[in-house]
Amino acid sequence: MDIRSVAQVIRTHGAGRPDVVVLHSGDEAITYAQLDERSSRVANGLLAVGVQPQDHIAWLDKNSPEFFDLWFGAAKVNAVLTPVNWRLAPPEVAYIVNDAQATVFVVGQEFLPVLDAIEADLSTVKTILVVGEADGRTSFAAWRDAQSPVDTGLDSGWDDTAVQMYSSGTTGLPKGVMLSNRNLFVALPSYDSLMTFEPGDVNLIAMPLFHIGGGGWAMAGMYQGIGGVLVRDIDPALILRLIARHHVTHAFLVPAVLQYMLMVPGVGDTDFSSLRYVLYGASPISTEVLANSVKTFGCAFVQAYGLTETTGSVVLLSPEDHDPDGPNAHRLRAAGQAMRGVELKVVDPATGARSPVGEVGEIWCRSEQVMKGYWNLPKATAEAVLPDGFFRTGDAGYLDADGYLYIHDRVKDMIVSGGENIYPAEIENVLMSHPAIADVAVIGVPSDRWGETPKALVVPAAGATVDEAEVIEFCRQHLARFKCPTTVETVAAIPRNPSGKVLKKDLRAPFWAGRERNVN
Repeated sequence: MDIRSVAQVIRTHGAGRPDVVVLHSGDEAITYAQLDERSSRVANGLLAVGVQPQDHIAWLDKNSPEFFDLWFGAAKVNAVLTPVNWRLAPPEVAYIVNDAQATVFVVGQEFLPVLDAIEADLSTVKTILVVGEADGRTSFAAWRDAQSPVDTGLDSGWDDTAVQMYSSGTTGLPKGVMLSNRNLFVALPSYDSLMTFEPGDVNLIAMPLFHIGGGGWAMAGMYQGIGGVLVRDIDPALILRLIARHHVTHAFLVPAVLQYMLMVPGVGDTDFSSLRYVLYGASPISTEVLANSVKTFGCAFVQAYGLTETTGSVVLLSPEDHDPDGPNAHRLRAAGQAMRGVELKVVDPATGARSPVGEVGEIWCRSEQVMKGYWNLPKATAEAVLPDGFFRTGDAGYLDADGYLYIHDRVKDMIVSGGENIYPAEIENVLMSHPAIADVAVIGVPSDRWGETPKALVVPAAGATVDEAEVIEFCRQHLARFKCPTTVETVAAIPRNPSGKVLKKDLRAPFWAGRERNVN
């Protein structure tokens, strides 16, 4: 398929596969032809309110079909969709909308209290539309349906920004990641090489659409012209029912969701016969959860590693490397191998010198999937994307002799204890194999003697009690003594952002409060 823009996706399949249901959402079923017409109405409405090429259109709501009305509609006038994380506090939402200089703001009914709190602070927004009950404001559906259904005929260029997603903000203020048509349509065809898409396939769209693992994964299915099932909220029991009801063939899920799905009573009675591929990623997965998922769902599993800045996946672990009893079982701990068109290297972050095979360093990648840059942040862009095109991921890992990438941690989460570098993910992987532990995060906490030492925050498994001394001794059986946590604390839950990443900054904050620096 020669599709080179977001607008061309819906135009191509609206004409070629008009009766295929692109979105099942609750009791609603929307075909490609209907979505094509709805997005044309949105496009004409955007022109009517003065939207110019490359203007930003902000979105704040949970997963709903109107998201795609807006994305494809914006694409048909060469505007930039800017989805906002709905879990943010009102001031954080206002920051993103203002930073993007959005002229149109579409808000879900559920988030009207957020809008009420920040409306006076929105400096560039001229038009506000509400999805659902509008409460006296302009209804998105009524506004859309009042517009002309005639296609604008406009499009965006290969290097125009197609969507601007904001980084998770685990450190500092969120940065607007500009992803172009080039970024998207170099990346999207690559999935077909490992997870073959066929006519009649159905894609599960369960992750938040403001994240590349949600919106990007949805676009991967739409690019192929297949059907989709949209999930508004993560509900493991509902996801199981939807897989069976709609004969889902492909899904992207984060490990935490897989773990909760396995815990649903009667999961083994679910009809998974249609399911062919599960793509997972965004956070570490325990060998137990992975093995149980493979056994329960009975389909091929593919692991993905990537970032918003790389338009999602740049590394995939193939189904062939998911046999826990096979000769390459050790590769279950790997992230995988570079996707087509992606060049990987691991370097000393201080010098940029390539690290030897097996030695941990910072992961750099070069690909046409690497973002255009950070919106209005030329210095941050230059620090992240080097003149030769390599992107500094900020993640620590190593490559083995066969080119498999193993992730150790975020570089910024590295603990330096007594001059030794410690990567929390290595400790977490060990602790996740402990039978009394359901979830874990390891952080560095201040130590007068060592500067920092590792602290494990653990969620006990159901009915289990965690004994600090026993857990530390368990670690010492698997890791060098200096890597083992010096303290273990039981917590009710590990905080994560919607993409599944542990919010290490939040966990560290109480222990570093009142200090001038967050390292010792």
